[in-house]
Amino acid sequence: MYSVLERMHRAGGTPLHTLTPVQARAAYEVGAGVLEVPKAPLARIEDFTIPARDGYPLPARLYASDTTGPASGLLLYLHGGGFTIGSIATHDTLCRELARLAACMVVSLDYRLAPEHRFPTASNDAWDALQWLALHASTLGADASRLAVGGDSAGGTLSAVNAILARDAGLPLALQLLFYPGCAAHQDTPSHATYARGLVLEEPAISWFFAHYVQTRQEREDWRFAPLLAPDVEGVAPAWIGLAECDPLVDEGIDYADKLRLAGVPVDLEIYRGVTHEFIKMGRAIPEARTAHADAARALRQAFSFNSLE
Repeated sequence: MYSVLERMHRAGGTPLHTLTPVQARAAYEVGAGVLEVPKAPLARIEDFTIPARDGYPLPARLYASDTTGPASGLLLYLHGGGFTIGSIATHDTLCRELARLAACMVVSLDYRLAPEHRFPTASNDAWDALQWLALHASTLGADASRLAVGGDSAGGTLSAVNAILARDAGLPLALQLLFYPGCAAHQDTPSHATYARGLVLEEPAISWFFAHYVQTRQEREDWRFAPLLAPDVEGVAPAWIGLAECDPLVDEGIDYADKLRLAGVPVDLEIYRGVTHEFIKMGRAIPEARTAHADAARALRQAFSFNSLE
C-alpha cells in the first residue's frame, strides 16, 4: 500500500480540496480508473433514468452478468466522493466487478451532488431510487423480493440511511453493503487524528467535502448525514461492512457496526489491514482490493440466496 502511496505522491497532482467542485469532479474522473482492475465485459449494460420526487431524471446504469437466467437479486449502488464528486463513470469498474462476482444485477445511481444540491438532496435521491427499483425491479428483469443497497464512503453513508428508511417504510432489504461509510456527525474519533495526513483521504479534503454538503450544526447532527445518531436501528437489513485499517473513517465504521450489533442486526465486519480509504478502487495494485470485491460479492450471493428461500 505504501509503495502505491509513494508513487501517487511522486505523480503529483493538485489536491482536490484546492479546486472548485467542478474542477475536482473532472480531476477525480480522470484518475478514477488508473489503479482499477480491467473492466469486466458483461452481457448487459444499460443507461436509463429514475425520477426523483421533484421530477428530476436521475441518471442510472444497470449492470448484469447474464441475460438468460431467472430474475436475479438487485443491488442499488451509491458511489463515494464526499457528496461532492464521483459519478457512475468513476465507479463503473467496481460495479461491473460486483455484478460479475455476485452474479446479480447492479444499478449505479448518479444522485445529485453538492454544493449545487445540498443536504438532504443526495439522501432523498438515493431513497427515491430505491423505492422506484422496488416497484419496477421486475421490468428490469430483477427479483423485487431480493433487493440490497450498497456504496462506498459517502455512498456507504447513503446506504446505511436507506436501510433505516426502508425499515421504516416496511420495504425488506436482503443486505446493506457498506465500504468504509461515513457515520459520525463530527470528525473527532482517534482515527481521524491518526490518519489525518499523508494518505488518500486527508483532513482538509474531508472538511472541504462536508462544508459543501451540510451547512449547519443541525444538519451535521441529522442522522441522515450521521447514521450513528439514528435513534433506533433495530430491524434494519443485515450488514456487510468493509473497512480500511489506515482510514480516518475506520473508527466510526467500527462504531456503527457495534451500534447495529447491539440492536440485534446481523453484521459481518471485515477490516482490511494496511490499506487506506479508496482502496477498493485500486485492484490492479493492491490485492486487498480484489479480496474485498470477492468478500462483498460473497455476502451479496448469500443474502440473495437466503432471501430467495423465504
